[in-house]
Amino acid sequence: VRCSPDGAEATPITFDRARVRDLFSLGFVERHQDVIFLGPVGVGKTFLACALGHAACRAGHQVRFLRADHLLQRLHQSRADHSTEKVLRGLLAPDILIIDDFGLRRLDAQQSSDLYEVLLERHRRASTIVTSNLPFDEWTSVFGSERLTGALLDRLTHYVHILEMNGDSYRLAHSKRRSR
Repeated sequence: VRCSPDGAEATPITFDRARVRDLFSLGFVERHQDVIFLGPVGVGKTFLACALGHAACRAGHQVRFLRADHLLQRLHQSRADHSTEKVLRGLLAPDILIIDDFGLRRLDAQQSSDLYEVLLERHRRASTIVTSNLPFDEWTSVFGSERLTGALLDRLTHYVHILEMNGDSYRLAHSKRRSR
């Protein structure tokens, strides 16, 4: 147990450290498996996703990092300038595509379809790492369609390493310490 800056007990950040260590062997990349980090804000999901991406780069793999909203914005813009095929190729090409902060906003029908298409095309061809604050049972509210969510989760969770992280926000605790 650790103490928060105000002296109250804070919940430590917990996750399966052995599974994370195993991911750093990068076998999941060779097997074209996906990784999903789930948990509340500030527990290190993005940090671990980036660390895995960095390790993969150092091992010679091609990695691309995009926040979910930026990925969807790029696809939307590509329709206007007729570069959708080029943008899709850029999303399908890397050995690892990291999609950060999935589920912060509800998707419209086109965005849901776009994200489904990207993940479907990457399935079993290349690895995707997704970070999200939402448990799977809340993903339907983001996609707006049970059928689409079910189809996506069926593929995304087929060959996947799911790491659930819990605890208090590291950034919030750090900010409170600085303000003392």
